Amino acid sequence: MAKNTSSNVFRTLDVDQFNEDNYKEENDTDPAALGPNDSLITSLLAANKPVEALTHLLSGATLGIKDQAARTASLTLAMRVLMAIKVSQIDDAVAQLDNESRDVLMKFIYRGFEVPNEGSSAHLLVWHEKVFTVAGVGSIVRVLTDKKRV
Repeated sequence: MAKNTSSNVFRTLDVDQFNEDNYKEENDTDPAALGPNDSLITSLLAANKPVEALTHLLSGATLGIKDQAARTASLTLAMRVLMAIKVSQIDDAVAQLDNESRDVLMKFIYRGFEVPNEGSSAHLLVWHEKVFTVAGVGSIVRVLTDKKRV
């Protein structure tokens, strides 16, 4: 037992920085990273290559942006890509993605549930089922607990 317990010289780590009152939200979004290239994705959709468009969309997705207009534009583009992929192609599209891309895809799916369009909810449920089958419960937990939204 230490004889002098009022001394804090023994501390090698400043534990006060982890106090909840001192928490500051990270703002690591790069203003130069404006998200996916809309013209490239639109041209891929026009060329009937929706799976490649999905890959480009997920690789260029910016997470944690505060600008509501940019978030809405990103969601609109994502919904166009998701609706362009036929139900029979969803399995192959999900299988080509890595785990991080599947998590971003799941974020777009949940964001699409927030703003339903005519016929989109049924298609998003199919997407959710296919991503869940491959990625498991872990993907859902990571998406719902992550502070960075799409």
